[in-house]
Amino acid sequence: MDILFFYFELGVNHVLDPNGYDHVLFMFALALPYLFKSFSKLLVLATAFTLAHCLSLALAAFNVMSVDPGIIEFLIPVTISLTAIHNLIISSPSKGSYSVQLAATVFFGLIHGFGFSNYFRMIMSGESSKLPALTGFTLGIELAQISVITSTLLFTLLIAVLASERKPLILRILSVLVLILSIKIAVENWPF
Repeated sequence: MDILFFYFELGVNHVLDPNGYDHVLFMFALALPYLFKSFSKLLVLATAFTLAHCLSLALAAFNVMSVDPGIIEFLIPVTISLTAIHNLIISSPSKGSYSVQLAATVFFGLIHGFGFSNYFRMIMSGESSKLPALTGFTLGIELAQISVITSTLLFTLLIAVLASERKPLILRILSVLVLILSIKIAVENWPF
């Protein structure tokens, strides 16, 4: 049980670590166009991201697959940029755009998972059973991501209450800020 809790805490800290804010930035961008009435759709996106993230971690932990960390560190902010661009293109999530967003979110989750895989593999190298570690980590990531998307929804609700006529403009400005920040991170991590 100690292993499960250790990795649960590691999962929570992985998402909420202020030095590695890419997870928070991605979840913030993902949640921006949504309202509380669409929480279940947003939760499906966050959970799909978590499962894909942990799948790539499992592939790495069991030495099935590894990817060049330099390329992954570049691709992570690219996924954030693409999510922000998606927000700028759509006015609100629709059925067609949601399906595309779900597929993209799964793919992005795989990329983000490989970003942490080398460190995770190193930590797990001493574990006799990797399943409790992966389970704890996955649950920690999911809880932290739910807190990020809930906070984002509360933030956008506050915007709607305080500046209802300007909410679409404010959300676009926030998406542009996410885009600028993620491009900066991508340039800093240019692997070529």
